[in-house]
Amino acid sequence: MNIKDIKTAYFLGIGGIGMSAIARYFKAIGIEVHGYDKTRNDFTIQLEEEGFNIHYFESLDAIPDNVKNGHRSLVIYTPAIPKDNIEFRYFIDHEIRLFKRAEVLGMISSNAYTIAVAGTHGKTTTSTMIAHLLNECGINFTAFLGGVSTNFNSNYFHKTDGIALFEKQIMVVEADEFDRSFLHLSPDIAIVTSTDADHLDIYGEPDEVKRSFQEFVDRIKSGGLAVINDLLDLNTEQQLVTYGKTAEAGARYSDVKINNHQFCFNYRHKDYAIEVRNALPGFHNVENATAAITVSLHLSLPVKFIIAACATFSGVKRRFEYVYNSSEYVVIDDYAHHPTELKAFITSVRELYPNTKMTGIFQPHLYSRTRDFADEFAKSLDLLDECWLMDIYPARELPIEGINAEFLALKMERNPLLISKENILRKLEETPERLLLILGAGNIDQLVKPIRTIYEKADRVS
Repeated sequence: MNIKDIKTAYFLGIGGIGMSAIARYFKAIGIEVHGYDKTRNDFTIQLEEEGFNIHYFESLDAIPDNVKNGHRSLVIYTPAIPKDNIEFRYFIDHEIRLFKRAEVLGMISSNAYTIAVAGTHGKTTTSTMIAHLLNECGINFTAFLGGVSTNFNSNYFHKTDGIALFEKQIMVVEADEFDRSFLHLSPDIAIVTSTDADHLDIYGEPDEVKRSFQEFVDRIKSGGLAVINDLLDLNTEQQLVTYGKTAEAGARYSDVKINNHQFCFNYRHKDYAIEVRNALPGFHNVENATAAITVSLHLSLPVKFIIAACATFSGVKRRFEYVYNSSEYVVIDDYAHHPTELKAFITSVRELYPNTKMTGIFQPHLYSRTRDFADEFAKSLDLLDECWLMDIYPARELPIEGINAEFLALKMERNPLLISKENILRKLEETPERLLLILGAGNIDQLVKPIRTIYEKADRVS
C-alpha cells in the first residue's frame, strides 16, 4: 500500500506512544486521522487539543464510512487491543486489512534515509539524542520516538527549515524488538545498544532474542552502517563501528567524571578526540551518548555543534527525569522495568548522591517478566537502601498463579515494604524521603504529579 494513496487513517489504540507519533505524522502530511482508545490520558488529551478525532467507547458508528468499506483508508492497531474488541472484530469479519504500527513505520520509512535505534535498553534515549543532535546542527529530519523528548516536548518531530543532507528525507526511528516489530525496517544506519533477554513471553528463549537482533542488523541496506555496542556478538557485511569503554571499541568513551551532577567524558573515534559534557546523568547515558555522537560524526555534522548539543540534551520524560530537586529533597522518575535498567539507574544515582539514603518505589511490569527475571530483579532492587514494592502491573497479561509482589519480595535480601498507591502518598505526606526514586513502566507514572505536590508543600513548610 502506498501512503500517498491514503485519505483516512484509523487508529485502534491511538493513545500509545508509538501510535500517537504516527498519527501526528499522518495529520502533518494531510491525511485525515480518527482513533479509538480505551482510556483518556495525557497523550490523548494532547492529541485532542491538536485537533484529532478520538472516542473512548467501542462503537461502529464512530468509524468513518470510508474506513468501514476500506476505501483509501488505513487501519492501524496496537497488539494491546483485545481480540474481542467490537471495532477490531468488525475489520476482521469484513476482511479489511489491519496493519501493526511497525508495519506502517516500515512503509513510511521505506523511501527515507533511515536511522533506526534498537536495543532492549537505551533505544529511546539514544534515538531522542540523535534527533536532538540533528536539530541543533540545523539538519532537516523527521523523528518517531518511543518517549516524549523534553527538548521537543513531543514523541514526534519534523524539521523542515534547515539543511537537507540527502535527496531523501532523514528519519530517526525507534526500532522496537517487541513482537519482532523492528524486522519491518530496512535502515541505512542501525544502532544496537543491548540484546539482553526480555519479552520471553514472545521469544521463548534468550538466544531467540539475540537471533532476532541479528536479523535486524542483516536488514541494513547495502552500503549502510552498523553502530553496535562492543559487548554484543553481532555481525554485519556492511560498515561496522563498535562503541563502548573497552580498548577494542572503535568509538570509545573514557575518563568519566561527575561535575556538578553532569557526566563528563572523553570520546575517541578515528581522528576525533572530543571532550563531552553530557547534560543527562547516568553511566548508561554516557554509553548512549557515545552511540549518538558516532552516528553524528558519520553524517559529518560539525564537531562544535555536537559538543554544544550534548550539553543541552535534557533527555526523555520518565528517563532519569528530576521530578523535584531542591537543597532538601530530590525525587527522580525513571521508566526502568528490567533488572539491567534498574541496576544502571540505581548505580548512577548512587554515584551522584553517595551519602544520602536512597528509597525507591518500584512497580513490576508484567507477570511473565517478573517470573522470568525474579532473581535478577531482587539483586538490582537490593542496591536500594529501602524498597517500596507495589503490585505487578499486568498490561496485556492475565495473572500467573503464584507470581505477585510477595513472590518478588521473598527473593530479596533486604526486606521491602509491600505498599499500595494510596499508602505511598499517605506515607510521603507524613515523612518525605530525602532521596526518592520512582521506578517502573506501568501506571506508576500517575504518582508523579501528586508526589511533586507533596514535596513542594514539604519544602515550603521546612
